[in-house]
Amino acid sequence: MNLATDKLAPLAMALSAALLALTACDGNGHAVTANSASAPRKQVLSARAQVGELAFFDKNLSSGRNMSCASCHDPQYAYGPPNSISVQLGSDIKQTGARAVPSLRYKESTPAFSEDAPNPDGVTSNSPGGGFMWDGRATTLAAQAGMPLLNPVEMNNSSKDAVVKAVQNGAYAGQFKQVFGADIFDNTDAAFDALGTAIQALETEDLSFHPYSSKYDLYVFNKIGGVLTPAERRGEVLFHSTGVANCSGCHYTGANFNGNSGLMTDFTYQALGAPRNDRSIPNNPDPIPANDDPKYFDMGLCGPFRTDYMPATPGTAHPYCGMFKVPVLRNVATRGAFFHNGVLHSLEQVVNFYNTRDTNPEYWYPAKNDGTGAPQANPVWALQPTHVPGAAVDRFNDLPPVQQGSIDEELPMGTGEGGDKTLASGTKPRAPGSTPVMTPQQIADLVCFLGTLSDGYQPSSAPSASGRCVK
Repeated sequence: MNLATDKLAPLAMALSAALLALTACDGNGHAVTANSASAPRKQVLSARAQVGELAFFDKNLSSGRNMSCASCHDPQYAYGPPNSISVQLGSDIKQTGARAVPSLRYKESTPAFSEDAPNPDGVTSNSPGGGFMWDGRATTLAAQAGMPLLNPVEMNNSSKDAVVKAVQNGAYAGQFKQVFGADIFDNTDAAFDALGTAIQALETEDLSFHPYSSKYDLYVFNKIGGVLTPAERRGEVLFHSTGVANCSGCHYTGANFNGNSGLMTDFTYQALGAPRNDRSIPNNPDPIPANDDPKYFDMGLCGPFRTDYMPATPGTAHPYCGMFKVPVLRNVATRGAFFHNGVLHSLEQVVNFYNTRDTNPEYWYPAKNDGTGAPQANPVWALQPTHVPGAAVDRFNDLPPVQQGSIDEELPMGTGEGGDKTLASGTKPRAPGSTPVMTPQQIADLVCFLGTLSDGYQPSSAPSASGRCVK
């Protein structure tokens, strides 16, 4: 393992100090929780972080007085959504967002965005990296905290002044003034920025935002209960295998720029060609309303929310189009929606998408024409339930054709023979109909390993002798 244990050890020693309940699931399907009868007393936060904590749970900061930061970033769900909806409802209950809500755990080490960011592995060349939000447009946690407050499809405040007045008229206005000055409310911009600073202090200080309390942490530091099952161990090997799964190529486990290890991200951006979350998916429970417009495309670094890398004209290719930030994989097994548009809803789906996006695009994308013959059933984890032999598939349908040159075709997608171009690495994208690189057993093992990244793990005195992740 390539982990800087001297940096992570102080946090790992605080495994039992997770302050809020988190119900997760280990690799065998057993419930695990961060609560216990012997849980230590709650840590003492700074005055600034205490104000941030009050603000984080304050529903009065939304226009409808019905939504707080914690509504979408629920501490019971690793500070992620408490449901499996692709994109969340806003404060007015009539509009939905355009992107999936990520977890707020393990964000404190994220560097500011740079288009020439060094890759922490010290080998891969520089590329866009860092920043907060899916497109990195927020430079700090404080700036990120302020964005949902003013977003019309999230907390829906009309102005900074509306947010500041809600704090000024709230129960913790006195504490706010004690921390930021008696005249802080005289300047709307300063007060709004102070609110973000307080929430940033909470996310930085409160160990529940970075508890390092997973089975994986016990395993890395050779603690009691940190023994991986054979299936989990095989999955770990696959996670690091450059010739098969290659997960750690982007979900880096070594020490990052700030010295923290095991975050399972390199902070870079990738264009993966996730299927469009729209009504072309049969029985789609929650298509993104914005996608009803065929001219609308969410292209990550290229917009629509970030504007500094937008193509000069709609028909001009830009290498950053379709790129979204590589997320932290900790607590990934507790999530119910995956990718920036929440189009997939299980880890099995996600890993199978990586494995068959290029070899079997008919599993994931709608058909362009009717094809010939009778429809054939696709695997149960496929997004498209059936396909018709011979039908052309609308691959990468959530990007305009001119922008599809940015699609990532490295392992496990771009390996083997076939395809219409050779990559810079010398490999080629896998051709439709070729054999996927991972077997079903390898996919199952990899999912088992990812289950060990869930915080709140409590070792059992009698390890299970059965279950899908044991042998």
